[in-house]
Amino acid sequence: MVECLENEGVTHVFGIPGEENIRFVEALANSSIEYVLTRHEQGAAFMAEVYGRLTGQAGVCSATLGPGAINLLLGVADATTNSTPVLAISAQVGIGRIYKESHQSVDLVSMFAPATKWSALVPSPGAVPEMVRKAFKLAQTERPGAVYLAVPEDVEEAPAPAECSPLPVNVPRPDDPSAGQIERAVEILRTARNPVMLAGHGAARGGAADAVRRFAESLQIPVATTFHGKGVMPDDHPLALGAVGFMRHDYVNFGFDRADVIVATGYELQEFDPIRINPRGDTKIIHIHRFPAEVDLHYDVAVGLQGDIGRTLDALATQVTREHPPSSGHEKIRELLAGELERGRADDRFPLAPACIVADTRAALGRSDIALVDTGALKMWMARLYPTYEPNTCLISNGLSTMAWTVPGAIAAKIARPSAKVLVATGDGAFMMNSQEIETALRVRTPMVILIWDDNAYGLISWKMDLEIGHNVETRFNNPDFVAYAESFGAKGYRITAADELLPTLRQALDDDTVSVIACPVDYSANSALIASLGELDESLS
Repeated sequence: MVECLENEGVTHVFGIPGEENIRFVEALANSSIEYVLTRHEQGAAFMAEVYGRLTGQAGVCSATLGPGAINLLLGVADATTNSTPVLAISAQVGIGRIYKESHQSVDLVSMFAPATKWSALVPSPGAVPEMVRKAFKLAQTERPGAVYLAVPEDVEEAPAPAECSPLPVNVPRPDDPSAGQIERAVEILRTARNPVMLAGHGAARGGAADAVRRFAESLQIPVATTFHGKGVMPDDHPLALGAVGFMRHDYVNFGFDRADVIVATGYELQEFDPIRINPRGDTKIIHIHRFPAEVDLHYDVAVGLQGDIGRTLDALATQVTREHPPSSGHEKIRELLAGELERGRADDRFPLAPACIVADTRAALGRSDIALVDTGALKMWMARLYPTYEPNTCLISNGLSTMAWTVPGAIAAKIARPSAKVLVATGDGAFMMNSQEIETALRVRTPMVILIWDDNAYGLISWKMDLEIGHNVETRFNNPDFVAYAESFGAKGYRITAADELLPTLRQALDDDTVSVIACPVDYSANSALIASLGELDESLS
């Protein structure tokens, strides 16, 4: 099995060993693959997911049977719903007792099946080469996702046949779209008055960012992104609209309200409900992706183009001549987003305004540095306002929208992109769910900054309760001393006590070759103010 992993180009396996897979872990120790010992199997799965997201190669996580394997499940499901390649491998009870009630026995294959593209039991050592090759092929082929293999303990102990060796790796290549579909799309774009592009996760992982920009510039079409697509169109480009997917009608939505054609490029419905951009279901949609569109009342595709996304966009750009002049409404959207961020930069309240934290985070990081944004109220602020200039430099989970993936994920981000500075933006609730991986980060020497948006509450749930029922209940809790907590691991700890302290603290922490934890109090009264201001906007964006 380890030889097969090496054959697939695996460099790291994240996990925790158990009694039933000690031979697998020993084989890894004697291989070219680095075994990254984690403090929780959930953290191992999140590390594998982020590694897969940044490299395009399936990240690998490993656990023992029973509870260890079950702990992998959340990260595995997150990977599948976020279209990310992952291979999860766990031990299982032996073939000799799997059919009956026995210690630590649970049907893991059935448990993982709904959360993966393929879930299977390895029945014999001779099956390993074919099963591992199939696992990687399925995980990495569009639409990517997680796969799972269970290895019974007696299979792990058995000798492999002499002829058992890895299979050649073959990589499926995307086709060009059909000429007929190109012609249909060209005709729709030729007569469009207010087309808008939506660039999603598929465009990011497909390496289509340059083609998106060329297409937009050629046709003078404004480009919005999903949360996962942030950076596919640089936010400082004059045709960039920002990210769409906020829970209320945001500035960017007005660009879709006016649209008569949506060019959905690499968009996947799990990123957000298409009713947000096509509420009446009557806007023409051109679907560009490696696979057909999912069926939805509000995503009724006029033309679907399956094939390499970049080549498809370039083919369209060379053939379309627009009959109508480009609309100019997107400049106002850009002004509103830039103005909100600028007001945040100047806001000196304490606890800090969310927009102030976003502005200082952006100022502290370089264009190619990586911010991992956890789920919570802060995700809405970062997704809306954090300017992103390259794909996969602002990582958000918006498929399953899982909490607590960012601290372990940052370890994998630093392994995958060692030259990038890595920052975790997390709420205090999410931080405490997987904060034990600070020890892992220090041990394997993956420097990072963990910026905690501290409000002693589950902020997003409080926000939603305030909106829906007028008050919130059972969302508040107490936190430890985050500085002392960080220092107890051997990390550095900082506490922000005034608005003007955050930016210099971020810069200092990012320059340190260690793990730093910054506790930053946040004033989420801005949540209600934002909803009120958005609700007052009319079609003129005034």
